[in-house]
Amino acid sequence: MSELFLRADGRRVDELRSVRFQNHIAPHATGSTLIEWGNTRVICGVTIEESVPRWMKDQGVVGGWITAEYSMLPYSTLTRKPRDISKGKIDGRSQEIQRLIGRAMRSAVDLEKLGSRTICVDCDVLQADGGTRTAAITGSIVALELAFQRLIREGLLSMSPMSNAVAAVSVGVVAGRPLLDLCYTEDVGAAVDMNLVMTGAGEFIELQGTGEEATFDETQLAAMLALGKSGIKSLLALQRSALE
Repeated sequence: MSELFLRADGRRVDELRSVRFQNHIAPHATGSTLIEWGNTRVICGVTIEESVPRWMKDQGVVGGWITAEYSMLPYSTLTRKPRDISKGKIDGRSQEIQRLIGRAMRSAVDLEKLGSRTICVDCDVLQADGGTRTAAITGSIVALELAFQRLIREGLLSMSPMSNAVAAVSVGVVAGRPLLDLCYTEDVGAAVDMNLVMTGAGEFIELQGTGEEATFDETQLAAMLALGKSGIKSLLALQRSALE
């Protein structure tokens, strides 16, 4: 049976790597956490600006805004990854991921209740072993709620504007088997790679699925979605524990 199949790191097909949050890792951020997800480590920091982008003022849009930046530090991978600033531009992958993080955060927050503020979410990858974008999203939600708790303590908010619980996880097909939460060695060998971003109500924010020189059928898609939903449920519980 597939659930008895053990992967290279000893996990079952439906098992997450270990996930741990170390909160308040960045003292000068309004909210921050270090998410350790297997051997992937991402610092998620939130800072608040008491203003909104000019386009919101010009268009008369009420409420606040959330933006995100994502970067992999040079020593986060086996071979040194040059900083984007050394190339004079953000690479396409980083740009795609930070836009995804921003969309996920905006789906989690009632922007009108946020008030005329801009939230900046910064995700810096210290160590990459697969799933950096899903770790960034899952960790950023914790950092975001920590920031809201601080604003409430300081009397700047009366209640948290967080409207949805949100988490993200990877799934894929490796050697013909649907797997949950791919590590790097599984990711590079995957015939299908997919990322799920979901709310606590079971609604999808984003699905990113690709056949890597392969195709996948409805049965495999259903199996990956089932694995992903189960993983999201576990991650949401871990987020709640990190915030208690």
